[in-house]
Amino acid sequence: MRTTSSKNRTRGAATVTAALLTGALALTACGGSDNKDNSSGGGSSESSSGLKLPSLSGQTLEVAAVWTGAEQDNFMKVMDEFKKRTGAKVDFVPTGNNTSTFLGTKIQGGKPPDVAFLPQVGVLHQFADKGWLKPLGADAKAQLTKNFSKGWVDLGAWKGTQYGVYAKAANKSLVWYNTAAFDAAGITAAPKTWKDFLATAQTLSDAGSPAVSIAGADGWTLTDWFENVYLSQAGPEKYDQLAAHKIKWTDPSVTQALTTLAQLWGKNELIAGGNKGALNTEFPKSVTQTFSGDSPAAMVFEGDFVTANINADTKAKLGTDAKVFPFPAVGSESPVVSGGDVAVALKDGKGAQALLTFLASTDAADIWAAQGGILSPNKEMDQSKYKDAITGQIAKQLIAAGDNFRFDMSDQAPAAFGGTAGVGEWKDLQDFLRNPKDIAGTQQQLEADAAKAYGSG
Repeated sequence: MRTTSSKNRTRGAATVTAALLTGALALTACGGSDNKDNSSGGGSSESSSGLKLPSLSGQTLEVAAVWTGAEQDNFMKVMDEFKKRTGAKVDFVPTGNNTSTFLGTKIQGGKPPDVAFLPQVGVLHQFADKGWLKPLGADAKAQLTKNFSKGWVDLGAWKGTQYGVYAKAANKSLVWYNTAAFDAAGITAAPKTWKDFLATAQTLSDAGSPAVSIAGADGWTLTDWFENVYLSQAGPEKYDQLAAHKIKWTDPSVTQALTTLAQLWGKNELIAGGNKGALNTEFPKSVTQTFSGDSPAAMVFEGDFVTANINADTKAKLGTDAKVFPFPAVGSESPVVSGGDVAVALKDGKGAQALLTFLASTDAADIWAAQGGILSPNKEMDQSKYKDAITGQIAKQLIAAGDNFRFDMSDQAPAAFGGTAGVGEWKDLQDFLRNPKDIAGTQQQLEADAAKAYGSG
């Protein structure tokens, strides 16, 4: 993920075309297939896919990740299968949003988890440079090479050493909408351009629906808003330059993107709860207030993982009550920004390596996909395992894109700038949501924070 030097940064936010979601608007939900049970009772096992895992009876592995709620529950279904196969117990430790700080403290205190999921690629680079990561073993690398395209393999490597497995990916360029709200407002087509999106939001507001639900309490969602606007408007080349801090945040292209965002963020009446309410809304609530309650919002922006919250926390049915359209084109094309969580070993031992091997396998991917709320970059998995047809369609197109993707910009930055609550880009964009008129001041603060973080690593 990150390095102290912007010159050596791996780049990647998806420039997969808007065709990724073609046909997804009308898809209805469908049930996931049953998972294979290859239980071995804790002994050394080999599944029908040929995956071999060692006996880990009596061992307890600690796994740390940012997930809570439905996302955590879904992941633990995968761990249940690992336990059946190996006999190991798995304890989950939530890191909170400051993943790098949480893990750094654990590592320096001599008590790191066995395996951690890093939500920013820059953190992988930082931790590798500090010597905190353990290289992938032969079995894990074999599964990785077999099941993942080169682009995803390369994202988990640093300076010639393979450290991580991108077992969970995301398409972070989706707008989910409440079909009842659209119907009540007489809207029959999803907006394709930013201009149309703003007009749709106004129509919804005039019809009595809070138009857009924004999770402003979680700064990472605001970076996703910016990245989608910027990628579509400024283009991939500028995106890569800003991601590497080769151009400054005071660049005119950033001015243009913030000005565009202010067309929405500057209209209090179009935001559920207004700007103040948005700043007190965390991501899960942004979804539930769109698909439940007496006066639900009409639209919420975020990735494919929104389906996990819809399924777990609302009665809305995907494809019927809840549908999706691509982030509107600000420039010539709709953007698609990709993210992901990379699993790495922080401890030596066959337990951590066995878990990484399992996570790189089709066996784990099949189980995880069946829970909902996840995309897997595993190209060999059974695509029919996805819990609902919308997610399955998005996943198939992600796989079809091969190595033609780019990665979330903030996830490429040093953690102090792009991955820490209350500071850096997260806070600066929260301040901008609070006062969307202050474009110049926001740019100056973003550049000051970026310069400090990229300069120190």
